[in-house]
Amino acid sequence: MVPILRVLCDGKQHARRELVSEVLDFVGLSEGQRSVLLKSGQPKAENRIGWAISDLTIAEAAVRPARAMFEITALGHALLEKHPQGLDQKIMNTIDAYAAHFASKDGPAEAQSQDAVIEPDSELSPQEQIEAGIALIHTDVSSLLIARLRASDPAFFEQAVVDLLLKMGYGGAEQRGKRIGGTGDGGVDGVIDQDPLGLDKVYIQAKRYAEGSNISRETVQAFVGALQGVGASKGVFITTSAFTVHALSYAANVPSRVILIDGDRLASLMIKYRVGVQVKESYDVVELDEDFFE
Repeated sequence: MVPILRVLCDGKQHARRELVSEVLDFVGLSEGQRSVLLKSGQPKAENRIGWAISDLTIAEAAVRPARAMFEITALGHALLEKHPQGLDQKIMNTIDAYAAHFASKDGPAEAQSQDAVIEPDSELSPQEQIEAGIALIHTDVSSLLIARLRASDPAFFEQAVVDLLLKMGYGGAEQRGKRIGGTGDGGVDGVIDQDPLGLDKVYIQAKRYAEGSNISRETVQAFVGALQGVGASKGVFITTSAFTVHALSYAANVPSRVILIDGDRLASLMIKYRVGVQVKESYDVVELDEDFFE
């Protein structure tokens, strides 16, 4: 919020888009820093500036004299002079207009604010805090997913990885993919079409290993040999554990195209493509449509 007030303290009216750009320049963000995106696809820096502008406006430290225009108030100048190093939630809650905005019959503004976000004093924007909370949930669910997969029947696990690749878009127009694991499978647990006509196929190896029982170079090498046995050049090796450094190095340098997916990535992909999980809650994050008011 302080960089915004410093830009506004020239006493001029600033259009929202110009204000965002001027604040980015004022704090000296590099192009790389400006290009960092939230999972929603919005630039993280612009998201933080947007929330900061909103808070300053609610507190009446800045006002909108015209559509999508902003200027500093006497309160804004006073806050800048008193708190040049930064403004946090506790300071904002002492401002009458800000407190009144969040006040309700159920309790004071500070309690209301603390219920609304994960960390009231966090430097993260509310949207970033939501994403951080979702990430914590995904981490917990990932652990549960891998535990259940390790405890499942081998055939179930093999079918699960085939289902995952189908959800990821493989399998062609007819979603062709099947589990072929079992005795005499030739070192291949599944096969799936890579293109709509089935002209190219991807072969799958699936290993349910406990944590710490990492896949060795020799095991990956055996899978590559199995690929050559069926005349294939592409394969996906999926495990609930991890791969040794030698296994990773071998896969990266072998002529055949072999993708290695460890337990962490497997769980992440299953959550992303909704395999073995279901949506419990969903939330819509809205923002003011400035174009509507311009």
